Formats: sequence, structure tokens, C-alpha cells
Amino acid sequence: MTNEVHTKATLFNNTYRKLSHGRIYAILLILLGLPVHIVAYLMYKIGKNQNSYDETYQRIKQEIVSKRTHLKWKQEFLEQEKKKASFFKESVIDSELEKKVNSLVENRLNKAVEEEVRLLGIEKATYRTYFTELLNSQKFLVISAIPGILMYALLLLYSNPFIRFIFERVIQTLFVILGVATLVFTILYISPLDPARNLLGIEATPEQVANFNRIYGLDQPYLVQLWNALTGLFTFDLGTSFAGKENIIASIANKFPVTLQITILSLIMAIVIAIPVGIISAIRPNSFLDYSFMIIALIGLSIPSFWQGLIFILTFSLELKWFPATYNPGNWLSLVLPIVVLGTSLTASIARMTRSSMLEVINEDYIITAKAKGLNERKVISKHAIRNAMIPIITVIGLLFGGMLGGSSVTEKVFNISGIGSYIVDKQFIPDIPAILGGVVYIAITISIVNLIIDILYAFFDPRIRSKMKES
Repeated sequence: MTNEVHTKATLFNNTYRKLSHGRIYAILLILLGLPVHIVAYLMYKIGKNQNSYDETYQRIKQEIVSKRTHLKWKQEFLEQEKKKASFFKESVIDSELEKKVNSLVENRLNKAVEEEVRLLGIEKATYRTYFTELLNSQKFLVISAIPGILMYALLLLYSNPFIRFIFERVIQTLFVILGVATLVFTILYISPLDPARNLLGIEATPEQVANFNRIYGLDQPYLVQLWNALTGLFTFDLGTSFAGKENIIASIANKFPVTLQITILSLIMAIVIAIPVGIISAIRPNSFLDYSFMIIALIGLSIPSFWQGLIFILTFSLELKWFPATYNPGNWLSLVLPIVVLGTSLTASIARMTRSSMLEVINEDYIITAKAKGLNERKVISKHAIRNAMIPIITVIGLLFGGMLGGSSVTEKVFNISGIGSYIVDKQFIPDIPAILGGVVYIAITISIVNLIIDILYAFFDPRIRSKMKES
């Protein structure tokens, strides 16, 4: 137990020493451990006179002065200044020259003393160094564990580079979500569309419009409305929608899983098909397979999703009767056509990126060296090329996934899917501000989570990123 506490003390000491050099982190550490810092600062002020730094500093300074070393420095600086004035043909005033030389001597003396004190291992008495030393004390850690639990939690997080990496990404995600929410609300706020007029009709009286705005808080100032919207988002309480008076959180909870399910299945389909296709095309460039796959991929990128959906309904639903024409929650076959339509362009994009990335990697020197050493092509591709080519592929997958999640409304409309995309489209022409804000922000949250997973995958696939994380 004692060894464990000692290890934690050393860990906290080293981490606090690093973090406290940054102004933002220093403030954050003080705020999170405010009760501990108040007591520690009082102890510092009481025991400040006991610090040996000032005594050692003065003693060494006196030793240097007693050796009359500073007089040699003064003579050197005096000769240098006179030569400089003579070279530039400047007039020399004795009083100014004396003042300048004394200043140079004092600076050099102070630097020499500081260097001597540093070599003795004695640090200047500051609160930061004092508190850092306190963290080495096992007794102090035990006593301050409960009041400083938040501060120690932060230090523990930042002691591990991978946990720190994830924690920083989560904090960044919160700021992104806050920015998205503010931007979306501002656009809806300045929109010329009037929710009251659109819902009540053009024959509504001014009293009815004013009553509508009062009920939903639309008569309040911009900052008040923004604050209410943001607090509602982060407390999962967005109230009721303007149209239909439905609970917004419940509506999003019912509609979002359908969109997410179709998007994830489309992504899986795209990855399973596109990556092998891209690898084969890269291994056999300019072959019949390469040209065939890339032509198909180009066609997949060029086909509009709404047109493809209608063709699929006419062919596979009405003519062949293989799949239902519209979505039915109780029939999994009704998911097949939307998944294929949504995943077509995604498959084409990933296949083309995989081909480009693989072509760039397989021409690198280390791949040529691996082949020259006698490794067969399958091992070279699987163990070296694919792993190094995955970074840009993962990036594209993450970006396209976000686009699919937010842009699935067209596919949902074609196949009559009551998802989050079609929900936002239906609400935007009112505009139903809380409903749109909730839908967009919760899509942004999902995309941010996916980006966090992608950042973690970067570190998994690329050892250079892992080493940089450890160094930072």
C-alpha cells in the first residue's frame, strides 16, 4: 500500500509539473483543487521564510563579490563599450557609460549566481514549486484526497497519453456541439420565416400571433432564447414542437435509430465491398479488373440517389417483387433497397480512395525492400501496405459517414422512412426551431463520436502517432 501511494505521488508530481507550465491548465488545476490550494497556499506563506534559496543566493553572491570577479567583468565591459563607441565614432559620456557598464555587470553577476544555485539543486521559492514538492508527500496525498479528488482525477487522466488524447477529444467535441447549436439557432432566429404565421395561417389576428410567440418564448431577446435552447439540449429537455405539440426528445429517440441503423449497415456494406475492390485495383493497375472496377465506381458516384431509389423501386419492387417498395419496421427486407442506395456512392468513394492510397504505399521504398528480401506479395500487402494505407481511408470513411447521416433525407423520402433526416426536412419550412435544433445537434453528437473513434483508430494503425502522443 505504501509503495502504491509513493508511486501515485511521483506520478502526480511529474504530471502537475508539466501541466502547470500551461496557463489554462494551471488555472484549471487550481479551480478543481481549490480547497487543497487554499490550505497549501497558507502553508506556503507561513513557511516561505524558511526556504533556503534566498540565503544560498546571497551567500554565493557575496563569495563572487569577495573574489573581486565582478571587477574583472566591469573592466571587460568598459573596454568593449569604449571600442564600440570608437568604431561607430560616437561621443562617450562618462556617467552614462558607468551606468550601462554597472547594469551589464549586475546582470552577469545575477546569472552567475542563479547558475551556481541551480547546480546545487535549490529552486526559487514559488508556490508552484512548493505545491509540486507537497505532491511528493504520501501524507499530503492521503489528507487531500477527498477535497482534491477532481484535481487528482485530471492529473490521473493526463498521466496516460492515450486517456489524455481521448479526454482532449471529448472536450473538443463539447465545444463543437456548442458551436453547432449556436450557429443553427442563429440561422433559424434570423430566418425570414415566421413560425406563428405559417402554423396559424394568414388570417390569424395579431393577438393570436403574439400569444403563440409568448407561449413558445419567441418574444424574448435573442440571448435568452439561445440560453434556453442550449440548456434544453444539454438537459435533454427541448419541450414540445410548434407543429403537433409532440415531445421533441421522444420524437428524435423514435426516429434517429432508424437513420442510424440504415447508415451503419450502408457503411458496413461499403467497407466490405470497397476495400477489397480498391486493393485489387491497386495491385493490378491498368488491368481489365482495375478499369472495370473504377468505371463501376465512377458510375456509382454519378448516379443521383433519388433517381437510383426510384429505379430500384420500379425494378425490384414493382416488376420483380423481390423487396417492399416502402419501409416497414416489421420487415427486414424493406431495409435492403435503402441500404444499397445510400451505400452506393459511399462504396464508390471508398474504393477509389483505397486504390489511390494503396498505389502510393506500394511504391514506397520499404515495400520494395520487403519484396527484395523475399517476402511473398500476400504478406507484403497484408502486413505492410494495407496498414499504412488505412489512414486516408479511415479519414474518408469518417467524413462520408457524417454526410450520410445528415444527408439521408432524400433516401428516406423516396422509401417513406420516418427517420431523422426527413423529420428535419419537414420541420425546416415552419421553421420548428426546437425540433430542428434537436435533430441537427444530436446528429452532430453522433458524428463527433464517430470522429473520436476515427482519431483512436489513427493511433491504432500508425505507430508514429502513438509515439507523438507519448512525447507530448
